[in-house]
Amino acid sequence: MDSNEQKIPLWRQLQAVATVLQSVRAGVSGTAALGDVSPELRPGVQALIFHVLRSLGRAEALRQLLASRTPPPPADALLCTALALAWQEQDAPYEVFTLVNQAVEAAKRSAATQPQASFINACLRRFLRERDSLVASTDKNPVAVWNHPRWWIDRLKKEWPNNWQAILAANNRHAPMTLRVNARRTAVPPYLQTLKDAGLNAIAAGPYGVTLEHPKPVQELPGFADGVVSVQDAAAQLAAPLLLSGLTSTGPLHVLDACAAPGGKTAHLLEIADCEVTALDVDPARCERIHQTLQRLKLKAQVLVGDAANPSAWWDGQLFDAILLDAPCSASGVVRRHPDVRWLRRESDIAQLAMIQARLLKALWALLKPGGRLLYCTCSVFRAEGEDQIQTFLAHNTHAVLRPSPGHLLPLSEANSDTVPDNPNGDHDGFYYALLEKRAA
Repeated sequence: MDSNEQKIPLWRQLQAVATVLQSVRAGVSGTAALGDVSPELRPGVQALIFHVLRSLGRAEALRQLLASRTPPPPADALLCTALALAWQEQDAPYEVFTLVNQAVEAAKRSAATQPQASFINACLRRFLRERDSLVASTDKNPVAVWNHPRWWIDRLKKEWPNNWQAILAANNRHAPMTLRVNARRTAVPPYLQTLKDAGLNAIAAGPYGVTLEHPKPVQELPGFADGVVSVQDAAAQLAAPLLLSGLTSTGPLHVLDACAAPGGKTAHLLEIADCEVTALDVDPARCERIHQTLQRLKLKAQVLVGDAANPSAWWDGQLFDAILLDAPCSASGVVRRHPDVRWLRRESDIAQLAMIQARLLKALWALLKPGGRLLYCTCSVFRAEGEDQIQTFLAHNTHAVLRPSPGHLLPLSEANSDTVPDNPNGDHDGFYYALLEKRAA
């Protein structure tokens, strides 16, 4: 904790965390909700809200035991914030009595929660007196044990009967910080030495990746500002090599990166091959992030604003040698990085997202040259967004051939023997990859 955070009263941070939690419960992404937090509070609040979201199932189960009825949303968010942070003493970010006292202080100092301050105080004091028995009572509740919605747990049980517990456990751990080395500037072994010289321990994670022993602000990473490295998970680093490996052309490859923002995979394509890349995204603001990514790395691509499912609005008619479709998905494979996702998603979202993915596949397949390749990927562990999606596509497209592909990569090596190749620690996000080749007519 830095000196600035130490000067900020804990009750103020708890108020802000509860406000973010209330926003997430209302359907706002954690990133957007944190963007509304004042800059001086944001670092501490982000660390605390991540802790809260990883323990929210347990906190809500405890609150149900402590209160006969759900309190108003602001009070409930503050109460659940305190319970999530304090329920497991060995992992609490502050001494438990301090958390309780400061949560009550936060309740007293906000107009939104002041009427419930006595109620919050009574609940938390009872929690302190009866913590062991209350926690034991919630151990029978799968949502409390795994801190995921019940539908999510049930779906993983059905789809991954041998791995569901490992996947859920992985989702509740902190993700490592993995970097992608810019192959145009250096390679993994010399960059590992550069990190060692800077006092930073790291290990290789695939042909282009290094995983830091401890996360660091990007400003402290050697060469980051100059484009030597980028932050990218080891599983995501598979996309560019998978798509381009073995592809030949008389001239530079003509490649489309659909749904490209924020530009990490676009950049990787340009780092490892001489190709002409069109980076497409439907959101103008996100396209600006692609420009920023490429500028830092000193790379160039054609960046277009457009809907990949509607090529007539942006496509010039020239067929592509290769297409990367990193399709919109549930993000169920990156929950450890975005712990709000599990509480934002609804079970009905999966079928709706699968329909969007199918439309994108159909639209983009028509833009591919005979003999060309399309790499379909999602950061999802749900089969409807991965294996089931591709099997349906193949059944309706006889000129599509599935080439050797990783398929579903589950988070962490404990969950799946099929981890990222050459990644010795196997610590990566959940992903799905299918490489499709278009047969000549």
